[in-house]
Amino acid sequence: MQVQALPEGVLCGQALDVLQGLPDGCVDLVYIDPPFGTGQVRRLASIRTGSGEQTRRGFAGRLYNWEVQSVRAYRDDMPWEEYLAFLFEHMTEARRILRPTGSIYLHLDFHAVHHARILMDEVFGPDRFLNEIIWAYDYGGRPRDRWPRKHDNILWYARGEEWVFNREDIDRIPYMAPGLVGPEKAARGKLPTDVWWMTIVPTNSRERTGYPTQKPERLLERIVLASSHPGDLVLDFFAGSGTTGVVAQRLGRRFLLVDSNPEAVEIARARLEGAR
Repeated sequence: MQVQALPEGVLCGQALDVLQGLPDGCVDLVYIDPPFGTGQVRRLASIRTGSGEQTRRGFAGRLYNWEVQSVRAYRDDMPWEEYLAFLFEHMTEARRILRPTGSIYLHLDFHAVHHARILMDEVFGPDRFLNEIIWAYDYGGRPRDRWPRKHDNILWYARGEEWVFNREDIDRIPYMAPGLVGPEKAARGKLPTDVWWMTIVPTNSRERTGYPTQKPERLLERIVLASSHPGDLVLDFFAGSGTTGVVAQRLGRRFLLVDSNPEAVEIARARLEGAR
């Protein structure tokens, strides 16, 4: 399979099969949000209030009827050794298809990131490690016996000795003490560090699709702007709800999305069509 024969868009298929069909050095940027190695099937139920037999209490103790409209699931229950072999195979192919100046962002969480760092050092070389980005957010429950886990980890590796980093294209954030830097710098803002405070996709957001692992567009915007140029090819081979493609399309990049879940592919295609 030649990359020239693949149109911009979404493919339904196994990621490894697609990767093995791509020629060497054809992709400029890879972002992937693969299974996290949780050992579970992750589900997200969409509900509708005002009807149904189940009840829940809302504001001011009022009782509401509700019913489940849809349940979307995402499998993440591979045995641990199988999961690590799965990551290794995909990362090896990802390195091969990256251009010499290309790079990869691997998005995980506490379950596997410490293992993935060692694995990525083996595949790409420890000297190709650029950053471990912490995506910090604040939502969900809070356990009573430990610090709440409220961040994901994104490992950024380069393919070669040079890589794309469009410093001037990155969104700026406010200084914590603007009075210490002067009005000009304060008005411009500062470059983000490797800790990114961003909200998840809110329940009432127009972005929200109901897909259980959906990531916010703002997160991908920062990555795509920083690590690719207009016209570059961006690949996401665990594409889920298609956020990478939506952002790439909006920013003038070419994109290739791959997912083995037909429901995810349907969601991604609908989002891309609606974003044109």
